Amino acid sequence: MTTTRACGPVPSRTGPHARVPGPSVPSRTLEPVQELHDAPLAPLTTFRLGGPATRLITATTDDEVITAVREADETGTPLLLIGGGSNLVIGDKGFEGTALVIATKGYSLDGTSLELAAGEVWTDAVARTVEAGLAGIECLAGIPGSAGATPIQNVGAYGQEVSSTITEVVAYDRRTGETVTLANEDCAFSYRHSRFKSDPERYVVLRVRFRLEEADGLSAPLRYAETARALGVEPGDRVPLAQARETVLKLRAGKGMVLDPEDHDTWSAGSFFTNPILTDADFEIFRTRAKQRLGAEAEPPAYPAGEGHTKTSAAWLIDKAGFTKGYGEGPARISTKHTLALTNRGSATTEDLLTLAREVVAGVREAFGITLVNEPVTVGVSL
Repeated sequence: MTTTRACGPVPSRTGPHARVPGPSVPSRTLEPVQELHDAPLAPLTTFRLGGPATRLITATTDDEVITAVREADETGTPLLLIGGGSNLVIGDKGFEGTALVIATKGYSLDGTSLELAAGEVWTDAVARTVEAGLAGIECLAGIPGSAGATPIQNVGAYGQEVSSTITEVVAYDRRTGETVTLANEDCAFSYRHSRFKSDPERYVVLRVRFRLEEADGLSAPLRYAETARALGVEPGDRVPLAQARETVLKLRAGKGMVLDPEDHDTWSAGSFFTNPILTDADFEIFRTRAKQRLGAEAEPPAYPAGEGHTKTSAAWLIDKAGFTKGYGEGPARISTKHTLALTNRGSATTEDLLTLAREVVAGVREAFGITLVNEPVTVGVSL
């Protein structure tokens, strides 16, 4: 079934803290919007899991996105936003409401300023910035999903986070019915977190703006030891942009973190758990417990995480608690390439996945006294 929707134009670039009126909705319809009913959601996620949505709309312009969101809000209809589907765990019963696929397009590069529509494929955008000779997001190559999801999760990997290059986020504010532009400092970025994630019912990201770096074709200084080792350089060094990107892609592929429909290790959401951040005192308690369990020579990973806090490795915790690569006997198992990835081996249900996730959480808590937190967003289910 196809219906039509239309709305006025989304305002152009505004000041860093600007708030502008939302577009009006004319009574006549102009642009067609794809609409389906009882639509499967599993094919729209990298897990390939989840039941159907009552109604599925695909929006290809900001106008269409805003109109669909407004309609849902005005009618009290539950709304699920879907980008690349790489960070979603949808329940087997599906979603009773409107699922909105944000498929907007737009890539604009002006000097070192980059603007991406929310629906742009992230890894393709990274490749284009590398081709343009601009540094700042090259180590985020291969991350599945859409550009609009990156500020929500404050996406990061291999020593880079989008919060270090994002200047502004243009979003529709569901509370006020306006389109707003939030400067970087208004986004409350932290480790895998943001203002958008803390208040998921309020903002719909429409566009993301970045400031990249012209460094004569070189990468940003490498901040991740594994990347530097793979490139044969020291942390803090720069390397050719293309070389940095290709190295990261190889590292990710070796861990099953680059999408491949033929490889069930990539039927996942990437890292299923975030790395725990502990107070320094709690880390010492954990360190003592780890040595008691594993032996005096055991040394848990420790990374600075702000004053008075230490970050440790979720992958290390999972492995040392006995959940090694390939763990599991059912259709949902830990990846054979990386302990942080829970995977669908082809015939899993969401409940199979959650059963495995709960087992891992309980095992790590029993072994080390740390409760892991899932990174993907759950819809209709919880751990």
